[in-house]
Amino acid sequence: MSEHLTDPASEGPAGGWGSVKSIARIYGETLANPAVLETLKQQNKPGGFMCVSCAWPKPANYHPFEFCENGAKATLWESTSARCTPDFWNGHTVSALRDWKDHDLEMTGRLTHPMRYDGDTDRYVKVSWDEAFSGIGAVLKRLDPKEVVFYSSGHAGLEASYLYALLARLYGNNNLPQSSNMCHETTSVGLTKVIGSPVGTVVWDDLEKTDCLFFFGQNPGSNSPRFLHPLQEAKQRGAKIVTFNPVIEQGLVSFVNPQSPRQMLTGEETVISDLYLQVQSGGDVAAILGLCKVVVEADDDAKTLGLKRILDVEFIEQHTTGFDRFVDCVRTASWSDIERESGLSEADIRHAGQIYVEAERVIGVYGMGLTQHSQGALNIAMLVNLLMMRGNIGREGAGVCPVRGHSNVQGQRTVGIAEKTKLVPMDKLKELFDFDPPTEDGTHIVDAVKGLISGHVKGFVSLGGNLLRAVPDQRDMERAWSEQELTVMVSTKLNRSHLFPGKAAYILPCLSRSEVDDQATGNQYVSIEDSFSHIHGSIGRRSPASEHLKSELAIISGIAKATLPANPRVTWDDWTGDYSLVRDLIEKTYPEDFAKYNERLNAPGGFYRGNAAHDRIWKTPEKKAVFTTPDQLNSLSFADKPGRYRLLTMRSNDQFNTTIYGYSDRFRGIEGTRDVVLMCAEDIAQAGLKPGQKVRLVSDFEDGRRRELGGLIVTQHALPKGTICSYYPECNVLNAIDHHDELSKTPASKSIPVRIEAEP
Repeated sequence: MSEHLTDPASEGPAGGWGSVKSIARIYGETLANPAVLETLKQQNKPGGFMCVSCAWPKPANYHPFEFCENGAKATLWESTSARCTPDFWNGHTVSALRDWKDHDLEMTGRLTHPMRYDGDTDRYVKVSWDEAFSGIGAVLKRLDPKEVVFYSSGHAGLEASYLYALLARLYGNNNLPQSSNMCHETTSVGLTKVIGSPVGTVVWDDLEKTDCLFFFGQNPGSNSPRFLHPLQEAKQRGAKIVTFNPVIEQGLVSFVNPQSPRQMLTGEETVISDLYLQVQSGGDVAAILGLCKVVVEADDDAKTLGLKRILDVEFIEQHTTGFDRFVDCVRTASWSDIERESGLSEADIRHAGQIYVEAERVIGVYGMGLTQHSQGALNIAMLVNLLMMRGNIGREGAGVCPVRGHSNVQGQRTVGIAEKTKLVPMDKLKELFDFDPPTEDGTHIVDAVKGLISGHVKGFVSLGGNLLRAVPDQRDMERAWSEQELTVMVSTKLNRSHLFPGKAAYILPCLSRSEVDDQATGNQYVSIEDSFSHIHGSIGRRSPASEHLKSELAIISGIAKATLPANPRVTWDDWTGDYSLVRDLIEKTYPEDFAKYNERLNAPGGFYRGNAAHDRIWKTPEKKAVFTTPDQLNSLSFADKPGRYRLLTMRSNDQFNTTIYGYSDRFRGIEGTRDVVLMCAEDIAQAGLKPGQKVRLVSDFEDGRRRELGGLIVTQHALPKGTICSYYPECNVLNAIDHHDELSKTPASKSIPVRIEAEP
């Protein structure tokens, strides 16, 4: 497929007037105060706040409007004038709200007061902060620390995250699963195995110097639209872009820059992908192996003709191990097997491979389309193989670039929110705070869910997020969640996780990142890490939605003071009054990453905390980057069978993670509903179905359990045969908690085995 690729269902290119209209619609629906327009001007700029949506960098040379469609929606969503006050519960019981849709729950507005669940009335009731903290502390004190989990989403800044991890360890466990467990944990584990770094190697300057980008399973149009600006600039200077994705994502097809008056007036589009190949779900291993085969064949030809080698022999010999075994695998792989497993033709893969061979500096970009498979780590290793063949890691304009889907989700790991003790400098914590940190590894989110379902987990504190919607086996989770002794949710809005309260349950409302965080020493800066390992200062300027809100850091401190014994080295009140003191602690704990932390907090473009692999220092056991020989040609744990499909769960243009802004997925031509299953015309016909027919999806994961989701409308869409799509998080009911990446345990949400049943 070429630059003329179009999605017939789409309303047009990414950006442009469609983006403006979508932002305007959310502005109208949220009834946000006009002052929010000034807030948007401050978004992702010096002296302003970091967007709470994706983790794209805050560039030193910023645009007049340094926010994208989804970033604007996230800010408008939290800046709504609607309020979910204690009076809301006079007319609603918790049980009745379980029939509400996710969108409608959040449309009730910002939470305004700390609340406690009252089982007698089945309602939440207002409590003071002191009552909330003392009640939480009382339950935590009587529970075994091994039975309690401290979960976090990516919303909280580095300062609050550091103290949250400290709270858990002072309490007595490393049970610190995080939202990355469900998306990019495969990156953390997979990249560490092959290059010794848990994060990508690319920095901003590399985007400006690359001459080719290969995309795998990442959708910038909906998930990181500010990425479209450097992509457009790359195209304008002649760079090539090749995309592998089962779904036609409009942001990788064409783009109209909303900040270009000429493009907005004329509708002039920038074609993004020079080649767009719809690989079947789970077929990336074979597709990348085919690309590697093209490289090897081109190198053989160059040697025969006495020309410059295509392989970077010097890099391979000096910096890598495992190449000989890998290249033998490449040579023996048959094109028929590659075509079958990838769903692509040899000719198309050769076309893409030739683009790679001719490029001097290549960046490999990927998202959850690679990570969320049962062999997701193999996907990542194969991409690294491809890049290393031509030395495209650790030099200008090249590298591996995972795009994180949530602001600061990477940074929280950096400052200690991790269940694996080897990732945390426990000796530094012992020295700083005069205690013996727990030495036993904690729970990953998969283990936490299993612990909840089995009854071994009895308390859950959630720093942000909507965990009950985000994890597999939702039905079991809902039952198990409400059987706990304690559930604590730090939130800005009502969500489904609040509707299955434990025996003691609290909702603790927090400030948004754009709001003033006024403490003893004034309005506080927090800091955020982006996808490129740069640290940025962020400060809110809006008046808080309620005078009763607390910052995430203040809430953590309040819980800690009510739970833990006094320790003269642990000064929660001082840290709450001055966040710079917490940054001093982070610097002492991680001196290499955070040297001169406070001094560099607001450096233009952020300050770089460094990445050894970026400098070709490989922190692997082998002290070299590792070529991986695949033992299978797909990323699946199941075989194809008649009637079995690979379900790819997707996000709409009108959502961010589990937050549903509305029912307009304009890039896919779906309006007014999320109850759809997308299928290609051939699959629809072979299944004996018709567009518009109602069906149910039934899990085909072989564990003897029936999981189903009904009421879905068959919708024809341009997809590879055998790959079908429907929306996350609704489809999480179909995914088994045991269906995950083998190395990282990341749920395999991009290749769920399902069958289709017609409904009456």
